[in-house]
Amino acid sequence: MIREGIDFFAGIPDSLLKSFCAYITEHTDSGKHIIAANEGGAIALACGYHLATDKIGLVYMQNSGQGNAANPLISLADPEVYSIPILLLIGWRGEPGKKDEPQHVKQGKITLSFLDTLNIPYKILPDTNDRARQCLEQASKLMKDISAPVALIVKRGIFEPYQTEEYDDCLSGLTREAAIKEVVNNIGELDIIVSTTGKTSRELYEYRDTLDGDHSKDFLTVGSMGHASQIALGIALAKPQRQTFVIDGDGAVIMHMGAFAIIGSQRPTNLKHIIINNGSHDSVGGQPTAGVSISFTAIAKACGYKIALETQDLGEISQKMEILRTSQGPALLVIKVRKGARVDLGRPKTSPKENKASFMRSLSD
Repeated sequence: MIREGIDFFAGIPDSLLKSFCAYITEHTDSGKHIIAANEGGAIALACGYHLATDKIGLVYMQNSGQGNAANPLISLADPEVYSIPILLLIGWRGEPGKKDEPQHVKQGKITLSFLDTLNIPYKILPDTNDRARQCLEQASKLMKDISAPVALIVKRGIFEPYQTEEYDDCLSGLTREAAIKEVVNNIGELDIIVSTTGKTSRELYEYRDTLDGDHSKDFLTVGSMGHASQIALGIALAKPQRQTFVIDGDGAVIMHMGAFAIIGSQRPTNLKHIIINNGSHDSVGGQPTAGVSISFTAIAKACGYKIALETQDLGEISQKMEILRTSQGPALLVIKVRKGARVDLGRPKTSPKENKASFMRSLSD
């Protein structure tokens, strides 16, 4: 890519691209590799870099991020608007014929047709160095010829494993799983939980299994990264008599941080927002987020949350949860944890539709 004049990288980490992301993290200057808030922001970053340098940037993403990227691809980079070349590197989750999680199945089916609809040429990245280099050279030439985005599609297992040295921004010695257990131990029998996508929902599901196996009061958001708090807001406004807790992640919150402002402006007294902050995109490779350097509590207070608390101590969670439960919302608790999860962590045994049906029955009782 460097030989082709591509020296700027931005995107959102993906499990299929984690080795690629790890490599560019260690082989580019920090100002030339930006882990963006969301995929649309990454497109805009690459556009800005092109405007300043006349060089082409690369934007990487999981195919689930195509929706976030669509607006700037259509209204900014498109040949009928500003005509800005960008190389897209897209991980193909849910590839037809390959087993994957339910939230990836539909996205996998429409990945290529989505690009066709946007008139973005694409190539599927070959699995040998020589053929991949030739593919990249062809894509680079095409981008320069048409002055528009071109995509490379990455199937599972294309990149050899590459591991970076662990970064040392450990926010706490506490694990996310221990924090989730303590949160669940300190909510009421009728309280609702909406959990964010990734390992958070998986850990919540497993802990409920060890208790009584009743998952009916939990909505496990298996996709839609960054939207768990707005799902919870919709529920909290419709069910003001039920305490609604959302267990969020730092990367998910940053992806759609405008949700803070909407929650604050609506002032739902029964909405309690919990952010498990490990400073990383833990479910897709552990790449760092801006969660290590920003104050979620200050942002929440500025957006109208009535209280905003923080802890990194397991023994304090019970006390903070008591404040959260007995206070008027919207209220926030940030729990700082270390990244990582059990290698034997399971997945929900129920389908998203079964989870939805059980959850809705619980809400109607």
